[in-house]
Amino acid sequence: MDRGMNKIVIVKRRTRLEDLKRRYNTIEQARFYVEHLGADFTEYEEEHNNYIAALDTVKREAADKARVLEIDRDYVPNMIFGKEDIVIAVGQDGLVANVMKYLDGQPLIGVNPDVKRWDGDLLFFEAGDMERVLPHVIDRNYDVKKITMGKAETKDGQVLYAVNDFFVGIKNHTSARYHICYNNHVENQSSSGVIISTGLGMTGWHKSVMAEFKGMAKAFNLPEVKDKKYEWDNGELVFQVREPYPSKYTQADLVYGKVNPKDTLTFTSLMSENGIVFSDGIQDDAIEFDAGMEVKISVADRIGRLVKE
Repeated sequence: MDRGMNKIVIVKRRTRLEDLKRRYNTIEQARFYVEHLGADFTEYEEEHNNYIAALDTVKREAADKARVLEIDRDYVPNMIFGKEDIVIAVGQDGLVANVMKYLDGQPLIGVNPDVKRWDGDLLFFEAGDMERVLPHVIDRNYDVKKITMGKAETKDGQVLYAVNDFFVGIKNHTSARYHICYNNHVENQSSSGVIISTGLGMTGWHKSVMAEFKGMAKAFNLPEVKDKKYEWDNGELVFQVREPYPSKYTQADLVYGKVNPKDTLTFTSLMSENGIVFSDGIQDDAIEFDAGMEVKISVADRIGRLVKE
């Protein structure tokens, strides 16, 4: 189990209690504010204590087996991961997804720090499992759940990956103007943005948009709209245009489609400012999508590798 120069990277997140402390300067002031509104402050304290206890357990088990680096999720976009690093995300599903898109083949372990509060579709382990799991991962004797990722790339070399989905549109989610080109079919569109989802992301933003489609079909007595079940490693993406507006200058026929490795999907911005392409709900790490910017969306050449039993 010699890790050499490689390491175990533990990614943590701030708890709600820590966020309250940052906002109100002290725990006492945060308690006063929350209880003044009639809420139970012990809920925040219990959640925080459970998280810290789980994090301490993970750190202790990792420190016994390798060099350890602990970082906050805010610093992950700037982190340079070693090729043989093992990464552990202690938090909820969103943290696992946010970390995975910055990895390039490194094994990722999702740890659920509070099983009574969070279900965790991507959290296959609890903190106490690390004593048993880490030796197997270090010895490369483990299984992974492979996850298809999306890739956004601009002509000037900017690249952004997605584990769940991309959003292409405008920052305030009002009317975005752009050209869409899907397998040589081109439209000039005005919409509230385009969602491009991976197989994993089908239970997120995609599901919300499909709920509207299904509701409209039912209201007009049309046949039931059935959405295909997608596996996490299915090797394709699906795009949906939200609220497309047809006019003399804009079209609304190209609103849904699948993107396989052989397909092409590009967007060219017609907006003077505030255009954006972001992934997995994180706008802080995004591509500016202003006038003339072209973004190509494709199935990524890298895959997520989530450690499982």
